[in-house]
Amino acid sequence: MSHPALGRYLDALRDQTPLVHCMTNFVAMNSTANLMLAIGASPAMLHAQEEAPAFTELAQALSINIGTISPPWAESMLACAEVAGLHSTPWVLDPVAVGATRYRQTLCEALLARAPWVIRANVSEVLALAGLESKGRGVDADPAAQNAEHAAVTLARQQGCVVAMTGERDFVTDGARHARVSGGHFLMPRVTTLGCGLSAIVAAFVAASPDDRFEATVAALASFALAGREAGERAKGPGSFQVELLDALYRLTPDALSNQTHWEVVAQPSGAAGSDAGAQP
Repeated sequence: MSHPALGRYLDALRDQTPLVHCMTNFVAMNSTANLMLAIGASPAMLHAQEEAPAFTELAQALSINIGTISPPWAESMLACAEVAGLHSTPWVLDPVAVGATRYRQTLCEALLARAPWVIRANVSEVLALAGLESKGRGVDADPAAQNAEHAAVTLARQQGCVVAMTGERDFVTDGARHARVSGGHFLMPRVTTLGCGLSAIVAAFVAASPDDRFEATVAALASFALAGREAGERAKGPGSFQVELLDALYRLTPDALSNQTHWEVVAQPSGAAGSDAGAQP
């Protein structure tokens, strides 16, 4: 298959500056807004049932993160996802710690019924959503999980959406096409809410390029991985890493995204017979 120049998706995002309605958690609000602004998107955080659904009608994308849910927020999230569906607005689900409690599982079941365009999750969350047994703890991924990529493909096919499974190496699938993205830095797990911010960035990329949500999602993850790698080279620890990541996202160019990203198109997910990949720079 042909390999897209990922930089064109960053060009589209910065040209359009999409307004993204970010229904995220208390811990992530500030960091998510700053990450979005740094890369060129326009974030807004609204949760009240009295206004959030109406605002979703105005936004170019919706990002739902269930990290610190409560009944009022859950109802508002469901209403906003419903509005997004009615208006064909791209929306991303971040099912934080979905396997931890029955309440989270029930909410995610209801959100999945409202057809997210993209699910951005870690390994344990993907396994939980796919109905597979997982040993994930909270927001931590289980790096030893077997057949995680197959679970992501299964989930993508079940939902008719893109699944972006992030970790040391990211895996993106729409059930037919698959890609892996490498990069980032070992300090990233030492800074809270970066995954939450990435989900919102995915929403911005998809909003700017809705005709191919798979490639737009790959571009979003590649942007974050490349910026993370650059930030890690400059940072002295987790504190300076946060600042350097914002600066790296701000400095990221379409040319760098196209030519310096480490990613590969995958013929079959990990462990499949006859698996094949086309390496990118």
